[in-house]
Amino acid sequence: MRSGRDLLRESKILGAWLLLTLVFCMWPPLVQGQDHPTHEGHDANGGQAGMSNDMPGMDMNSTAPDPMAAMRTPEKLAADKRESEFNHHLAGFFVVLAGIFILAEPRLSSRLPNIRYAWPVCFLLAGIFVLVYSDTELWPFGPQSWFYGLSHHMEVRQHKSFALILLAVGVIEFLRARGSLKAAWAGWVFPVVAITGSIILLFHEHRGGMHGAGHMERMARIQAEHHSYTAAGFGIGLTKGLSEIKTNWQPVFNKLWPTIMIALGVMLMFYTE
Repeated sequence: MRSGRDLLRESKILGAWLLLTLVFCMWPPLVQGQDHPTHEGHDANGGQAGMSNDMPGMDMNSTAPDPMAAMRTPEKLAADKRESEFNHHLAGFFVVLAGIFILAEPRLSSRLPNIRYAWPVCFLLAGIFVLVYSDTELWPFGPQSWFYGLSHHMEVRQHKSFALILLAVGVIEFLRARGSLKAAWAGWVFPVVAITGSIILLFHEHRGGMHGAGHMERMARIQAEHHSYTAAGFGIGLTKGLSEIKTNWQPVFNKLWPTIMIALGVMLMFYTE
């Protein structure tokens, strides 16, 4: 029997981890805060800050050289677009597959007892993929170091945070399915991180759409897509949390949260920039 003190300590640890995740994702580059004291449409050298968004290869927001600046050609931007869309589509496929496994588990568990591991493995595979391939400008695929990418680009930090969230959920749910993790708090990790990830998505920065003609329209469409993902993420977190509570509605929530997860996966599979 776990004591109230143990539960309180575990709650504090989980809360601290979530707070650090939010700070990590929304922490602005230190270079920008130190080297650019002017903020009224001009940079520290007197140029117009807005020019940097429309001139490939130029970064007016940082005095440090950007290893990727010379590679922002139309061909490279088109390749980045294809890569980003593929990443979303594959992640969506894993999410849809996980939701199907969850809904099918009650019917197939008697014949396929190991099916209970299937959906956590889907999250682990998605987390590994996002961690490795979400930003191919980083080593070993590109010239940027991980330190440079994480310290200068919020988008990179957010991508890696989403990967860690997927991996954390996959590990915890795998251990729960195995029966080696029976603590009450473990059932609340998924709902909490789903809502946390949705909050992070509200602040998601997408650098790829900010170049070339029609970038404002693309950014508006991407933002609308992210808002739909946020709403679905909140729905998943809320219904998953309610499914952990023993009430008359528990069977309904047990089916509702994977259904919403499948809907989120389908939306990701149709992501366009």
